[in-house]
Amino acid sequence: MKTHSTLKGYLDQWAEDTPTKVWLRDLSGDDVTEWTWKKAHEEIQAAAAWLEQNYPQGTRMAILSRNRAHWILADYAIIAAGNVTIPIFTTLPRNTAEYVLDFSETKVLFVGEAENWDEVREVLPADVQIITFPGVSAPAAKSWTEVIAEASGQSPSYECQSDDLISLVFTSGTTGVPKGVMQTHDSFVTPIERFQEPFGVRPDPRYLSYLPLSHIAERQLVEGSSLLTNGVITFNEGLPNIFRDLQAVRPNFFFGPPRVWEQLQQFVTAQFGSQDEIDKALAEDRDAAGEKVLEMLGLTDVDYCLTAAAPTPPALIEWFQEFGLVLMEGFGQTEAMGLIANSHTERRIGSIGKVVGGVEYKISEQGELIVKAAGLSPGYYKMPDKTAETFVDGWIHTGDKARVDADGFLYLTGRVKDYFKTIQGKFVAPTPIENIFSENVHTEQQCLLGRGYSKTAMACVLSTLAQEGNRETIEAELLNCVEAINSQVEHHARIGALIISNEPWTIANEILTPTMKIRREQIEAKFGELAQKLAHTAAVEGKICIHWDH
Repeated sequence: MKTHSTLKGYLDQWAEDTPTKVWLRDLSGDDVTEWTWKKAHEEIQAAAAWLEQNYPQGTRMAILSRNRAHWILADYAIIAAGNVTIPIFTTLPRNTAEYVLDFSETKVLFVGEAENWDEVREVLPADVQIITFPGVSAPAAKSWTEVIAEASGQSPSYECQSDDLISLVFTSGTTGVPKGVMQTHDSFVTPIERFQEPFGVRPDPRYLSYLPLSHIAERQLVEGSSLLTNGVITFNEGLPNIFRDLQAVRPNFFFGPPRVWEQLQQFVTAQFGSQDEIDKALAEDRDAAGEKVLEMLGLTDVDYCLTAAAPTPPALIEWFQEFGLVLMEGFGQTEAMGLIANSHTERRIGSIGKVVGGVEYKISEQGELIVKAAGLSPGYYKMPDKTAETFVDGWIHTGDKARVDADGFLYLTGRVKDYFKTIQGKFVAPTPIENIFSENVHTEQQCLLGRGYSKTAMACVLSTLAQEGNRETIEAELLNCVEAINSQVEHHARIGALIISNEPWTIANEILTPTMKIRREQIEAKFGELAQKLAHTAAVEGKICIHWDH
């Protein structure tokens, strides 16, 4: 297969070489709408021509929609016309969406089905042109159908270059506001090429797109990979249908952050009735139990199962391995994808794997993992100071602490800074949440935990006065405080558990530093195991768990 330096190069190739092969599949109940490479190419070309005729190159254009074929069609139309895609999560809070749209100076917004559309529409800049996907309507909007009709048969004159700025992918805001990570054709194509070898996926693979395309991982691992491999993408018709769609598609590659694998584990356990029943089935006939589980999950034909974006508990990996499902941990981030992975020939549970495809790494004196590779992001949009902090002499400071064993396998050991990733793979900055919680009258110390948890958990110490108060009243008011916080923060940062203690955190018990700062690792050591269990229970039962520690 010929390789290309731009995404558009692959799109053009498949439209010419395999025009009648299906690329995209939208599901709606029993109905399936398909786009061949030729049909998709024609729509992308027409939309790109229309955009080129109406907007100068380099215009920022956002997409707000659930995963569907038109998300990808719009993405490549924007890029083919020399413009910049701004992905917007359908769960993004109003204030964050307003910041992203204003900061990026977005001029066009493609809108599909999105649960936060009513909130986002209220903060749209006045000069933004709305283009609706089929099945969606909005006042003063132009429809995708109209755009295609007006430029039918036309193509953009713009010729894509490998270093074109093609997208701004905003992080989850670990430093107060999201950072727009700049992406080019090179920072998309090169990592995808790099991880094809360790993934070892068959030719012409099947993909199921169910994680948000607004996230860099889904966009590269599914959308981008389908371009390089001539794969076919089927779009999940909403998470309630995930098991139906998995069984129908039987993907050859499947990626899920740890939280997804945890949910799959819960589904399997529920189908058997209990873990005891699972153990009994494995004892009676391990092969038959494995086949039953793989059939249940629709993963009978999977070549590579990736778990990444957050720490994956080894016990979870080992649980799936009992059924013959091999989960591979890997590592990448928005600024640098396709860096480190386990493979079928080199794998170690608990490790993120080994560097791939010529990636270089070193570990700083502070224990930080620093990497160098081809296809890195150029930096952060309009944030030169932040760019200079992270991108230093061709090396990216990942912010993750790591160690390496004698065989070259890398292990993550924590974060350089206080923020962490939950099991969903998104960053949480604990300080702002702790500050809000501290406004209650009952506690005097608090620390938010959550690295790799299903939910975050707040550990706190009651004030001396509160220790003499009514327990039920204090518990109710702290619960109200947590619920108020959860209504303000993004979903992945919501508090699922509250640990209430009477024992102060002091220098003497080594929880405070000599300068009276909380040593988070000590809180983790003291409460981490309990907090993780409570967070898991909260996620399963859908309620906030409270534990009094005496």
